[in-house]
Amino acid sequence: LGFLSFIHFPPKPSLSLATSLLPCSENMNGVESANLDIARAEERKVLANDAFKARKYSQAIDLYSEAIGLNSENAVYWANRAFAHTKLEEYGSAIQDATRAIEVDPKYSKGYYRRGAAYLAMGKFKDALKDFQQVKRICPNDPDAAKKLKECEKAVMKLKFEEAIAVHDSERLSIADSMDFHTIEVESQYTGARIEGEVVTLDFVKKMMEDFKNQKCLHRRYACQIVLQTREILRALPSLVDVNVPDGNHFTVCGDVHGQFYDLLNIFELNGLPSDDNPYLFNGDFVDRGSFSLEIILTLFALKCMSPSGIYLARGNHESKNMNKIYGFEGEVKAKLSEAFIELFAEVFCCLPLAHVLNGKVFVVHGGLFSVDGVKLDDIRKIDRFCEPPEEGLMCELLWSDPQPNPGRGPSKRGVGLSFGGDVTERFLKENNLELLVRSHEVKDEGYEIDHSGKLITVFSAPNYCDQMGNKGAFIKFKAPDMKPNITTFTAVPHPEVMPMAYANNFLRMFS
Repeated sequence: LGFLSFIHFPPKPSLSLATSLLPCSENMNGVESANLDIARAEERKVLANDAFKARKYSQAIDLYSEAIGLNSENAVYWANRAFAHTKLEEYGSAIQDATRAIEVDPKYSKGYYRRGAAYLAMGKFKDALKDFQQVKRICPNDPDAAKKLKECEKAVMKLKFEEAIAVHDSERLSIADSMDFHTIEVESQYTGARIEGEVVTLDFVKKMMEDFKNQKCLHRRYACQIVLQTREILRALPSLVDVNVPDGNHFTVCGDVHGQFYDLLNIFELNGLPSDDNPYLFNGDFVDRGSFSLEIILTLFALKCMSPSGIYLARGNHESKNMNKIYGFEGEVKAKLSEAFIELFAEVFCCLPLAHVLNGKVFVVHGGLFSVDGVKLDDIRKIDRFCEPPEEGLMCELLWSDPQPNPGRGPSKRGVGLSFGGDVTERFLKENNLELLVRSHEVKDEGYEIDHSGKLITVFSAPNYCDQMGNKGAFIKFKAPDMKPNITTFTAVPHPEVMPMAYANNFLRMFS
């Protein structure tokens, strides 16, 4: 599945041909003109539905938007566009569209359903519960609605319990400080990769990766050793890391890999393993969605232990408790290691730096820029990052924001962070004597996209994302001293028959 690209569909009749069959609106009365708009809107909806089925979600959104422009009083168009936004993880936009569907028709159950699903995806369980209660009121005999309401009620009850027993961060004891990998016994029958002593070696990393490739687990002792040693390395780093690439040397930046371990192996096949002579930066979102997230994070952490200057790691919005609880990493860690490791990984994720600057020229961050002008690199260095990501402020915006084509700033299509235009990018780069902004965070058909007059590049390294998007992956190589980007794209490779989201929460799999 992982290596399949889009199935080719025969071309549909062009929109202009379809609409040319309809009568001209000139000299029509108001009723006739309105009826013509309704007919044209339905044509757009049909084309949009076809695009959606072909997983061309951006195209579907554009066509639903045309339908809405012709007839904004049809709740179906708003709800369908909300569903397409959800597929692109644009949950803020999905909530807005579903809310509009409800305003158009308060008895349209799909409006509440779509909005509830978007709230769930954002971890807003209490808001989701209200919507699914409304779906049940409108469709009291619908077994599917009853099932989803029950799952949502369970999620809210669990959330309330966790809130009741929660310990404030300042009072919380470090689980890492209480763990000692030396005390974990390795059974005699264990035949997997072993760390001899305290040092993670290249031979160990290669053996571990080969074991992972064959779907074998790493012993808890060595997993614990890798995570604890990585924590010590990361804690010593600033929130903004300056990277020096010597003249004549190169440096590779990768975007989201999202638990797609076999595609990570392919990156290393194409570009070599990380080392002091072949350094990498992985720009966040190592885990979640893909079902080999543990293999990804242990590989990246082991490489960091082996060669601290050969691989750099940045935090993404999915290196957080809330995302891991919903999108699979928490369930995967519990299934493959133990529950104690869930808290350990959460603690170490809080140590990950937030951004990197390459040779004083290239600013690399997972999400994007800020809701205010005048942010300097020193402001980022001063961020106290050792916490779960807040819902607003510089740290939140670094992890969540997205570029937009229009100048200025706008609301986030995700419902968190903001959207920022080319003028915002240009001012930030100029004020900080930088030349280029590189970020990740968004799936792109070609694995990358260049925006803002060439000043911004999005790089995404998880091809055929979630086994369904059909996109390529990409990485960027920079060579000093000019540090100009050289982009390589690649396609997905086969992986074992473990579906994405296999470890995600039940309620989320029900809506995916």
